[in-house]
Amino acid sequence: MSIFSNLYPDEYRESVYTLNFEEYYKMGYRGILFDIDNTLVPHGAPSTDKAVKLFEKLRILGFHTCLISNNKEPRVKPFADAVKSDYVYNAHKPMKKNYIEAVKKMGTETDNTMFIGDQIFTDVYGAKRAGIYSVLLKPINPKEEIQIVLKRYLEKPIINSFLKQAGSRKNAH
Repeated sequence: MSIFSNLYPDEYRESVYTLNFEEYYKMGYRGILFDIDNTLVPHGAPSTDKAVKLFEKLRILGFHTCLISNNKEPRVKPFADAVKSDYVYNAHKPMKKNYIEAVKKMGTETDNTMFIGDQIFTDVYGAKRAGIYSVLLKPINPKEEIQIVLKRYLEKPIINSFLKQAGSRKNAH
């Protein structure tokens, strides 16, 4: 067990666009919380056709979705409108209150909801605190605000520790 384990995601993946959502549905997940910036699109970018198609696919599969962002409503609402999703803005991640609020908006429970985002200290840590399964993604674009760049340096040892532990678990079987 690592000192970082309370910051470990449940999964670490390349891209939201390569995740097997059919498999998550079979596993019993019915709600998905999403970060926006560097999770669905590059930081500050508007919604894309790729994002719209992803959310259409998720609805067809039977998922409820909610965007949860620390951004202000003028950033979050147009994106949510484009992908036809519920949203929570100014979420104060990693505080768990708005993760729970987002789950309520979707009509799901924490144990059948998952969170997908690109940052450990806000996204993953908040999901863990709320008791929600978390998928950490590699950021889409390395161009980020300075405070996020600094957090990335702090995230590296945590990700390395997670990958090392995940590798040793695979080798143990």
